[in-house]
Amino acid sequence: QVQLVESGGGSVQAGGSLRLSCVVSGYTYSSYCMGWFRQAPGKEREGVAEICAGGYGTYYGDSVKGRFTISQDNGWNTLYLQMNRLRPEDTAMYYCAADPPPYGWGRRPLSAAEYVYWGQGTQVTVSS
Repeated sequence: QVQLVESGGGSVQAGGSLRLSCVVSGYTYSSYCMGWFRQAPGKEREGVAEICAGGYGTYYGDSVKGRFTISQDNGWNTLYLQMNRLRPEDTAMYYCAADPPPYGWGRRPLSAAEYVYWGQGTQVTVSS
């Protein structure tokens, strides 16, 4: 059974930084696409960043490009999201997710609909 457990959320002032972690267990598939999503109250879930093994690439949402960095440890056991220069509009529940293979040519990066496994989320609050 695949389990994803996020940590690292909290409250920070605008301009500050946080590093989210997601520990992955039970994932025995041959390839990986892992992502971070966020959802603020009253808004749709938004793709923040995604990283895939092989040639599928790394993607960032437009609002976080240049400020957030997604990474993983060599064994894909832990996924990270380094968030710098945080803004009040970054306030949301942040979720870690995994999309198991196969990956077709029509796969949509940063689309929540592509993802199967989800963590419970960690809250990030940025004050001005």
